[in-house]
Amino acid sequence: MARHLSIHPDDPQPRLVSQAVEALRGGAVVVYPTDSGYALGCQLDDKTAMERIRDIRQVDKHHNFTLVCRDLSELGSYAKVNNTVFRLLKSLTPGAYTFILAATGEVPRRLQHPKRKTIGLRVPDNRIALALLEGLGEPLMSSTLILPGEQLPMTDPWEIVEVLGHAVDLVIDGGFCGMEPTTVIDLVDGTPVLVRKGLGDLGAAGLEEVEP
Repeated sequence: MARHLSIHPDDPQPRLVSQAVEALRGGAVVVYPTDSGYALGCQLDDKTAMERIRDIRQVDKHHNFTLVCRDLSELGSYAKVNNTVFRLLKSLTPGAYTFILAATGEVPRRLQHPKRKTIGLRVPDNRIALALLEGLGEPLMSSTLILPGEQLPMTDPWEIVEVLGHAVDLVIDGGFCGMEPTTVIDLVDGTPVLVRKGLGDLGAAGLEEVEP
């Protein structure tokens, strides 16, 4: 049964964050809060944990995971970013956006889009998530916690333990953190292209007139 760990959403307790980080380093699949709902996460190089997340979501090998980063500097290590894109990213992070960018050699091939060699990255505006990423010292491989057949992510940590306690190792309870997905923006060619309208403000990204 998964462990339930309650962490304060505004002032995350370092001792509890450290426990979650150690669990991740030990191969755990963790449910954690972001600014757009709860997500499943594991270490970047943990193939076994990644397959467990695929099993929970019931998605195939072509499912695109997101690399969740602690800041823009870390994001830049995993994606190719020119000056124009950097300025846009700086204005939108942290925030409820996922950016599709060309992957660098730091990204494992299995995480890249097989044809485009791209990767989805984001920097969440959630103190628990950022504390977790700071402690881990690397991005989390992540996927929104949406169960098969459902349209919306799970939002109740205790319900998550009840339903997924057999499939995950740790549920970080940060209270209700929303249920609207991120806005997804393709920046591969340097010009913002809306892929999915979500929580992130389109106007801030210069996408007011763009239709999905």
